[in-house]
Amino acid sequence: MTAQTLGFAVQPEDRPLLDELTAYFGNGNRSAYLRATLKVMKSIMIADQLRETQAYGQQRTAELGMNPADVPARIQEFLKSRPRA
Repeated sequence: MTAQTLGFAVQPEDRPLLDELTAYFGNGNRSAYLRATLKVMKSIMIADQLRETQAYGQQRTAELGMNPADVPARIQEFLKSRPRA
């Protein structure tokens, strides 16, 4: 698979920060810096999604009047009652 060149704009006031981060994380190579940044941003995205899911679960648990300590057992009961594919 060959790399594809993409263009993007950077505000003039952000250029020194981009250059600094590129030097540190990409050894001066913007493509290497972007590849490193993609991995970090993906992990941040996953962490945000997990926090949102956890908050939803806590909200639903409270709405249903369930004790949070009972949730793992309830999940196990549910999984055991499902037909297997």
